[in-house]
Amino acid sequence: MNKHNFLLLLMAILAVASMCAIGVSIAEQSWIGGILSFLGVGFFMGMGFRIKRKAEQ
Repeated sequence: MNKHNFLLLLMAILAVASMCAIGVSIAEQSWIGGILSFLGVGFFMGMGFRIKRKAEQ
């Protein structure tokens, strides 16, 4: 497996885990957890797009 593909897979899994954590935070009425999870989704998706752009060059 290519290094870029592994990193893209890792970022995708972490982004999905952060999305699941948003749902759990909402169910538990934890605003801090929801905000941190939302920031995690943005970070992991952003890093995934950045890695993909570098891999295409």
